[in-house]
Order: sequence, then structure tokens, then C-alpha cells
Amino acid sequence: MLMCSCDSLEDSNPPAGDMEGFNSSKMLRKMNPSNGTVSVGFPITMMVTGMVGNSLALVLVFISYRKKENRRKKSFLLCIGSLALTDLFGQVLTTPVVISAYQAGLHWNIIDPSGKLCTYFGVCMTTFGLCSLFLASAMAIERAMAITNPHWYSNHMKTSVTKQTLAVIWCFGLLFALLPLAGVGVYTVQWPYTWCFINTTSDGRGSTFFAITFAVLGIFSLLVTLSCNVMTIRGLILRCKTKPGTSQSSKQWERLTTETVIQLLGIMCVLLICWSPLLVLMLKMIYNNLSSVACNSTTSKSSSNSNQEVLLDCNVFLTAIRLASLNQILDPWVYLLLREILLRKFCIMANAVSNCSVEDQKETQTALDTINKQNQDGNDLLKSQSN
Repeated sequence: MLMCSCDSLEDSNPPAGDMEGFNSSKMLRKMNPSNGTVSVGFPITMMVTGMVGNSLALVLVFISYRKKENRRKKSFLLCIGSLALTDLFGQVLTTPVVISAYQAGLHWNIIDPSGKLCTYFGVCMTTFGLCSLFLASAMAIERAMAITNPHWYSNHMKTSVTKQTLAVIWCFGLLFALLPLAGVGVYTVQWPYTWCFINTTSDGRGSTFFAITFAVLGIFSLLVTLSCNVMTIRGLILRCKTKPGTSQSSKQWERLTTETVIQLLGIMCVLLICWSPLLVLMLKMIYNNLSSVACNSTTSKSSSNSNQEVLLDCNVFLTAIRLASLNQILDPWVYLLLREILLRKFCIMANAVSNCSVEDQKETQTALDTINKQNQDGNDLLKSQSN
């Protein structure tokens, strides 16, 4: 997703043949007088912040991946690294375009007279947006399986399966994003002419289907992630309750459980706050057959209640896309960096769950062996007494 900070800029002299875009820029300031002047340094700062966080996460994952021999640990590392790589590319490939739009004074047609750049931008937005959501779901499913069914996970979850899953996610996200090139859906310049995204109005080219599908896929991915994280939290708490005592291992288990539960709750909050506004608002705009482009035609007639509602939706839509962009900056922190040895601790926990189950089986078998031995001793004693 883009690093979009789409606010009004100071008026500049309009280039020849672009008076309409210049008037739109003036209307933007009239509509948002409190916003003031936003420097191009804002999207640059967001891009640099995201690049630093995701690059650091990739370095940590790479170092850890080379040290790990357990395939279970490598699967988790592959998922973390793929998410960081996806977020990094999403920033690097889109933010320079936003910066160019700022430099052009919010006149998109100056930097993209042919419209091809808009298509490129929309493809990047859709691809990296869906891939980020799907990767979060894949990681949530992986965690849930490792905690709730450790034996099956240990026997069936291979690194090759993880790699194939990641490849499918990336291919599906790219193929879906390319549908407008095949005539299903369309990417349009969005208000206020600094970015492009899926058109949410019905234009007879499958735009409604394409936009609804994107929103539904995103919401479905969020629900899967939340459900799996809840299952993981429940599994951890149940495991913690079944290991009472004051031993060192019990205390360590409780501490790991607490840290992981807190982290999963943080992940769910970040995903909900960053993504749900955009996805829900998209459905609302599709239902009302409204696009953010309509903001430009209503700024001069903003006195009516209906136009005021349109302008409010446009402002909310900008806020929603910024939140989705913010998710790319927060991902490496909530998944890795804020919990410095998350990977090691998660692996310790997964191993502890597996070992706990194995120990339970061993304890049960030992108890049965003891009972059988006692019964055998009793039978031998009776035989000796009868003799």
C-alpha cells in the first residue's frame, strides 16, 4: 500500500492546459482550511520509517533462518520474512509516485498523461494490500496449528509446504490485481490526485464486482486471522491451566504464555484499526455508487447536506487509506521488533507444547507400567503364599 498523506498544498502557478486541476487544488484548500500546508517530507518520512523497520526485520530473520535447523522454526521465519519483504516492496514501489504527485502540485495528469502510471499504482496497491492480509492469515493459521495440534504440525508441516503457500499467496494477489487489464474492474485516480485505486462506482466494466471482491477478500482474511489468534490464545491459556505448580518450568510457561497472548492481542488490534475502516468504507461507497473522485464535483456546492456527507466520506476514505499504509510500518514492530526474541520464544513455546504432550504420554505410560508391575508383584506374592 502507498504511503499516502493526501492533503492540500499551497497554490502554485497552473501549467498551460491544466486550469481544471488547478481549480480542484484550490477547492481542496477551501474544503480543508485547517489542514494547512503539508510538506512532501511527510510521505518521505513514512517511507523511510517503514523501510528501516522492515529492513531490520529482514536482517534479523535472515540471521535467525541461517542458524535454525528445525523446519518448524524455519516455517515461521519464512512467514515473518515474507511479510516484511511484501511491506517493504509495497512502500518502495508506490511512495515515489506519491512524492511525484506532491511535487506536481496535485496534478496527476502532469506525471501520468497516458494513464499507465495509474494502472501500475493500482496494481501495486491491490497486490501488496491483499498479500499483506493473506500473509497475516497464513501466520495466524500456522500459529494455531502449532499450539492446538503440535503433533500433527510437527509431522506434516514442512518448509516446502510453507514456501508453496507463500508462492500461491503472491501469485493470487498479483493475478487478482491484474484483472482490470483483462477488462474486469478499473483503476482510477483518487481524490485529491495523489494516488490511484479501485474504482467503486458502477461503470459497466466489472468495477462493482472487482471492488466488492477485494473488500470481501480483505474482510475474510481479517476474520480468519482473528479467529485463529483467538484459538491460539485459548490453547495457550488451557495449556497454562493444565500445568499448575511453582516449578521453574511452570513459571517460564506462564511468562511465555502471557507475552504471546499480549502480542497476539496487539496484532489483532493493529489489523482491525488499520484495515477494517478501508474495507468497510469501500463496501459503503460501492453501495452508494460513490467514488472519491466525486469530491471534486461537490467542493463548489458543499452547502447541501448530501454534498457534506459525500465530503465527509472522502475525508474518511483518505484517513482509511492512511491507516492501511500505516500497517506496513507497524507490521515489523508488532510481529518482531517490539519483542526482541519473539522467534526464539515462539519456538520455545511450540517445543514446550509438544514436549508437554509427549511428557503427558510418558507419564501416563509410566503410571500404567507401575500399576501393572504392582499387580504382577501382587500375583507373585499370592502364588508364593499359596505354595
